Amino acid sequence: MKLMNTNNKKNQHKVLIANRGEIAVRIIRACRDYGFTSVAVYADSDIDALHVSMADEAYGLGGNSPAQSYLNIEKLIEIAKKSGATMVHPGYGFLSERAEFARAVQNAGLIWIGPSPESIGILGDKVQARHIALQVGAPLVVGTPDPVETAQEVVQFADQHGLPIAIKAAFGGGGRGLKVAWHMHEVEELYHSAVREATAAFGRGECFIEQFLHNPRHIEAQVIADTHGNVVVVGTRDCSLQRRNQKLVEESPAPFLSRDIEQQIIRASTDICQKAGYVGAGTVEFLLSQEGTLSFLEVNTRLQVEHPVTEETAGIDLVVEQLRIAEGLPLSIQETPKPRGHAFEFRINAEDAGNGFLPTPGTLLRFDAPSGPGIRVDSGVAAGKTIPGTFDSLMAKLIVVGQTREQAISRARRALAEFKIEGVASVLPFHRAVMEQADFCEQFNVHTRWIETEFSVAIPPAKRQLPQSEQELTRTFIEIDGKRCELGLPAQLFAGMAVNQNATHQTLHAIESNPNHVNAPISGVLFNWLVPQGNKVTEGDVIGVMEAMKMEVQVVAHRSGQLKYAANQGDFINAESKIAEIN
Repeated sequence: MKLMNTNNKKNQHKVLIANRGEIAVRIIRACRDYGFTSVAVYADSDIDALHVSMADEAYGLGGNSPAQSYLNIEKLIEIAKKSGATMVHPGYGFLSERAEFARAVQNAGLIWIGPSPESIGILGDKVQARHIALQVGAPLVVGTPDPVETAQEVVQFADQHGLPIAIKAAFGGGGRGLKVAWHMHEVEELYHSAVREATAAFGRGECFIEQFLHNPRHIEAQVIADTHGNVVVVGTRDCSLQRRNQKLVEESPAPFLSRDIEQQIIRASTDICQKAGYVGAGTVEFLLSQEGTLSFLEVNTRLQVEHPVTEETAGIDLVVEQLRIAEGLPLSIQETPKPRGHAFEFRINAEDAGNGFLPTPGTLLRFDAPSGPGIRVDSGVAAGKTIPGTFDSLMAKLIVVGQTREQAISRARRALAEFKIEGVASVLPFHRAVMEQADFCEQFNVHTRWIETEFSVAIPPAKRQLPQSEQELTRTFIEIDGKRCELGLPAQLFAGMAVNQNATHQTLHAIESNPNHVNAPISGVLFNWLVPQGNKVTEGDVIGVMEAMKMEVQVVAHRSGQLKYAANQGDFINAESKIAEIN
């Protein structure tokens, strides 16, 4: 591995981090390592979050929903200017793959840490990305040439090419807006669900269709590219352990790959990025069937959640590399490095693994992370912090490194046993169980649906914790040295002075035992009612949709009868609280 001189004199930059949680903390640390100043932003419910206290400066966005805060381009640009920031780092999720945000940053005279708006537009549009993959000869399965406009088009594609099919958001990523149809009767509703998720997560609902390889592995290549025309694949990863198309465990390098498949991945990834004029950190993803068929999946035009496993095995700080690229410096490496050992990443989500991985927002009473040889924890939380229900369920990432895969497995078992979390449910019981499965640790028979179809360990549901209401701020104004400043104080301070109507509403609908009541399956927002009030429903009907931590959950009729609403669209409702009656 050839290293470039990294001692170039650099300018002092101030980086606005347009994100939250552990990735914001990760970027803050990279800025500090590199000598840059960090600026955090926060929604009302994040006012006490770890990234807010760690940053050099922090500014409130106002509001609790993603649309009011981390997805609000106008507010972010305004804060960037007010703070004197010179760069903007989008992290992952939220606006990280939105070309209009990158363009707005550049139009404001700021440096965008990421690929150009043009590259984001080309590769972020998964239909255009497929066209590029075809042009460079990358392996690819059959799909629609353009986004579909109706559910009937999806049905026709399934009739022609067979099931399963993947319904995919054309402008999405991270599994949002991705639905896999295995039966014809579910195709239409899954299409509408994918459109809803894509619209909520990315602001655009267009979807395209492609064949879905049965029980494939999910393989990806970490790419970095500079403004001097250099494109390097830093390493491969396997991300096959998923639920609801969301990754839970990742490892690097991707194990049990033939030399031929590995070279196909590296070559196709390099060719696609060069063709698109890509600059920055990105990931090219593939599916690998059990028969050995490799197919290009998509390009994520941002830093991935799982980037630490590649950092540990390649010996490269990818976030610092992003800062260097944004400054116009060449890559610090010029060729794919030889892996130095093996690494796993375990996503530590606030989800109940024993109850369908349902999200469980709430307050952390205990968060004791492991340590010792080969252990790294990237966390966005600490004991006493609240996990809001309006954002992603990821609390932290446990990264374990060993000289060999076998040593990394042993260290992972030790680290997972040491990890203690109380106050909210977590996926730790699942991770501990997986690391005892021969399918994963020995033969490597896992695939993207292995959890749903073959993982058979009975994990008991976590003890139900009713979350606190979202942090609400009461806003007023004060004058400091003649300057008018807005002051936000927790609404709880004024609890004795006024009645919170939402809290009252939730109290009235607290957990009740009544055979007529329909109780909320999760703590979250009532996204929509699918059946008009007063209509007759049949046991098993899907009558509504709730959303929490970027996940849709169906509300199902537990009995037949007449539906009567007890909650309105947009209400935040605690798990197991009454939202309707069926009389």
